[in-house]
Formats: sequence, structure tokens, C-alpha cells
Amino acid sequence: MGYLGRYKALLVIVVILLFISAACSVAGSYLIKPLINDYILPGDFIGLAKMLCVMAGVYVVGAVCSYGYARIMVHVAQNIVAKLRVDLFNKMQKLPLKFFDTHTHGELMSRYTNDIETVSEALNNSFASLISCSLTFVGTVMMMIVLSPILTAITAVMLGVMLLVVKTIGGRSRRYFAAQQKAIGAVNGYIEEMIEGQKVIKVFNHEDAAKAGFAGLNEAYRDAATRAQAYAGAMMPAMGNLSHINYAITCCIGGLLAIRTGDLGGLSAFLQYTKQVSQPITQISQQVNTILSAVAGAERVFEIMEAEPEVDDGKVTLERVKENPDGTLTEANYDTGAWAWKKPDGSLVPLRGDVRFDHVVFGYDDRKIILHDISLFAKPGQKIAFVGSTGAGKTTITSLINRFYEIQSGTITYDGINVRDIQKDSLRRSLGVVLQDTHLFTGTVADNIRYGRLDATDEEVEAAARLAGADGFIRHLPDGYQTVLTSEGGSLSQGERQLLNIARAACANPPVLILDEATSSIDTRTEKLIEKGMDRLMAGRTVFVIAHRLSTVRNSKAIMVLEQGSIIERGDHEDLLAQHGRYYQLYTGQAELA
Repeated sequence: MGYLGRYKALLVIVVILLFISAACSVAGSYLIKPLINDYILPGDFIGLAKMLCVMAGVYVVGAVCSYGYARIMVHVAQNIVAKLRVDLFNKMQKLPLKFFDTHTHGELMSRYTNDIETVSEALNNSFASLISCSLTFVGTVMMMIVLSPILTAITAVMLGVMLLVVKTIGGRSRRYFAAQQKAIGAVNGYIEEMIEGQKVIKVFNHEDAAKAGFAGLNEAYRDAATRAQAYAGAMMPAMGNLSHINYAITCCIGGLLAIRTGDLGGLSAFLQYTKQVSQPITQISQQVNTILSAVAGAERVFEIMEAEPEVDDGKVTLERVKENPDGTLTEANYDTGAWAWKKPDGSLVPLRGDVRFDHVVFGYDDRKIILHDISLFAKPGQKIAFVGSTGAGKTTITSLINRFYEIQSGTITYDGINVRDIQKDSLRRSLGVVLQDTHLFTGTVADNIRYGRLDATDEEVEAAARLAGADGFIRHLPDGYQTVLTSEGGSLSQGERQLLNIARAACANPPVLILDEATSSIDTRTEKLIEKGMDRLMAGRTVFVIAHRLSTVRNSKAIMVLEQGSIIERGDHEDLLAQHGRYYQLYTGQAELA
């Protein structure tokens, strides 16, 4: 209703047209009475012709008004649905990663397709139809009372029975329509997951298990849809049969009354109203099913719209600055290559890349703590490496630097500023991340590299590609840097996709770089080829490296060895070897990274 309220003027016109359309429908039936009594029975053919023209005019006006409000409602509905999709998409950009960790992609996509489509259907047809039928029903009942209070009382009893049927069937129908929308979301989520994992399914001969899983979800969807549609389908026959019974009773009693009064025209008009009075209820019952389905879909859409957004209470922003001759900094509105943190009091702190953890404790929920009392520091330009078994907490630490998740206790500072005080957009603009899982977007190679900095020139894009060692294979693509990638770069090898990820980070040119298994998809020969480029990329930057290949972290300023969320050893390569501890075992092959 809030979305509908944005179109008040158009809705006023719709209501006016609905009133006229309903009035024409009711008036057209009432004209049967004078048509029979005043013209047909006396044999006045000229008057009959005139009355027929009047009736035709009434119905034409009603038809034109019906067409008018239907067209306006389609316009309003499509605008509302378009705005709803935009608001839903914008809201998703504000949700924390934790939300996406707990919802499958296909299930979320179902909100955009099936759920919003049900809302669209209801707005297109059901909203106006519900009002039209209600007005027609009220007008019809009023005219029936005018024509015959006795027959109206008989009809009222049957209407009460009809309304009881609508309430009983409609209540159950709503419950099953909600279950249907939830079930189709689960089916979509499963299908999306299986499509993404087709290679794994085939490698491990998991086809039968995948089919069995789908069959179970599909059966649950079939059951919910069958129940919902069964109740929806039962509404029309039930209402139709009750309407016929009502018509038959009215005919019998009305016929006896007409013999006594001689008002044949009044009886004909009343019988017409008897047929009409059940039609609005039947149509309302049909529209109720559509609306119930839309309500179920809307609830799922607004469940996301009402989800708690990512908390961002930071006041410190990242600004371009220039250095004055006296060494002070001032803000600049052009690219100077220099950045500074702007505090609420207006003071500027140079962006250097000094990152520190002080007794940090973190868990994805309070019942399961992942990191225990983590303290470390990375001074500007230092390279810090994390090694350890899978699940030790290496990637989690880098996620906390980005503030993807909120810590339970302790502090994380960036250039002496608590990251909680920095706006998340500014914080993440200062960081470059190369993840183990590559993700390329539909678009040209150049666009994917430029994703890290949208204002980068073609020359800067090519320089970033050369730095990452990707320039060679890019130039061998059909259209070079203008080659269009689809399906996450499915035509490229895993290593080539990773090189583009590295080029993207190089293009962003951040002061702090996070490499999460950045070279895991690249063979050792290719890794050596781009080693100099990687060294240039890391030069002068604070770098956090997560790697399984210990050879890639030998030149790190400090290496943190993690196990079960705690730092058990720290030091440079030589120091750790001298300790003959866990790192020594891993490096000499006495132990393996799990």
C-alpha cells in the first residue's frame, strides 16, 4: 500500500472510473424492468428501440471505463514492480555478508522472479477487480432491496453461506500459498547450487544423489502447490453451484410473487441481479487467491527489505590530498596519488597502511569462537604472512580487516584509527583483495580489470595487466582487451582468471593488499614468471599473504602460524626454522597443511 500511495492522482482516476463502470453495470440490469413493463408488454416498438439504444450507451460507457482503469493499473503496477526490484536490489547491497552466508543464491533469486511476479499479477488485475466487484456487489444489493425486499432476504441467506465458504476455503488457501512460495524458493536454490557444482557432481558420480535431493524438494513443492491450487480451484465450483441453487429458489418464489403483482419486468431485473450478485463474490474469491499468493510473495520480499542492514557508524572518511610546501596536507579534488583519513574534526591523517590487531576475539556467533586473543601488527610496507591448517582462521583475519564481520572484543586499528570509526566504503577503498575464488563479471576484459578503479584509463589497465603477467594471454584473445567474458570467464583457464583478479587489484593501486591464496590456481612455472610483477605490486604496500606454498612467504617480514584460531608461532622465516616448531615441520615436510 505504501508503494501504491505514490500514485495517488492516478488511483483517484482509477476509483472514479471504477465507480462509473460499476454504476453502468448495475444500471444496465435495472433497465430491464422498464424495458419489459413499459415497452415489450404494451408492444411499443419505437420506445423499445430507444430504450435499447440507452442500454447500449450505458454498457459502452461502462466498457470504456473498464478499459481505462485496466490500462492505468497496468502502468501503475509495472512502475511499482520496477521500483520494488530496484529497492530490493539496493537493500541487498547494504546487507552484511553474514546474510548471504545463510541464504542460497537461488533462493534469493526466487524473490526477484517468482515472488515479485505474484505481486505484479495481483497489482495488474486483482487490485482493481477487487474494488470493482465490491462496488458492483454493493450496488446490486441496493437495487435488489429496491425491487423486492422479500427476495433480497432469501438471497441474503445464500450470500451468507457463500461468504462462509469463501472464509473457510480462503483461510486454508493462504496457508498453502505461503508454503508454495517457500517451496519454490528451496527448489530454485537447489537447482542453482547443482548447476554451479556440475563438475564436482560428475567427478564424484553424485548424479543419483543429486536427483534424489531434487526429487525430494520437487515433491514438497508439488504437494504445497497441489494443496494451494486444490483449494483455489474448489472456490469457483462451490460458488457456482451455490449461485445456481440461489437462482432456482429465487425463480420459484419470485414467480409466485410476480403472478400476484404482475410485475414481470421487476422479476426479470431481480433475477438478473441474482445472477450478478454471486458473480462479484465468485470473482472476489478468485482474486483473493491471487492476492493471497501475492501476499505470500510480498512477505518474502519484505522479509529481505526489513532485514538489518550492515552497520556502518563510521565518521572517518578517505579523501584525496595534496602535500603543501610546509609539509601539511589539504584536500584535493583531483587525483594526486595521495590519500588521507579525514576525521570528524576536519583533521587529516596520512594513509600509510599501519594495521594492528589488539587482543581480538571473533566468532560468527557467540557460541562458536573462531579467533582467540589475536594480537599482531603490520607496519607500512611490511609483508605479513599467515600459514596454518584449513580452518585455522587465516582468511577470517583478513575478512576482519575489511570489516566484513564485527568482532566480539578487542580492537583493530588502521593508521591509529579504530576501523569501527572509519566508513566502510572508505575503509574498503583503501584495501585491495585477491581471493582464492575468482569472480569475473559479464563484460570486456578491460572492464573486469577496471572494476578495481572505474576511472582507470586504457593505458593504466594495460599496465596493471603487465604487472600481473596477464598481458601476454590477453593479447592472444580474439579481441584482446575488448574480448567479452561471460559465465564468469568460462572460456579462460582457472589460472588466467586468477591473473585477471591480480590485475584488478593492481589497477586499484591500494596501500594495503590482501592476497588470499592468490597464486593457488597458478602453476609454479607461471608463478615464477609473474614473481617480479607481484614483487612490484607489493612494493611499498602493507601486504597480508595467505598461502599453502611456504616458498611464497619466505621473504615475509613476519610469518604467523595459526592453529585452531590462535597464533602459536611468529617470526621471520629463519627465526621459525630455528624454533624447530610447527613451521619447521611444515617446511621440512615432517607435517602437511591439512
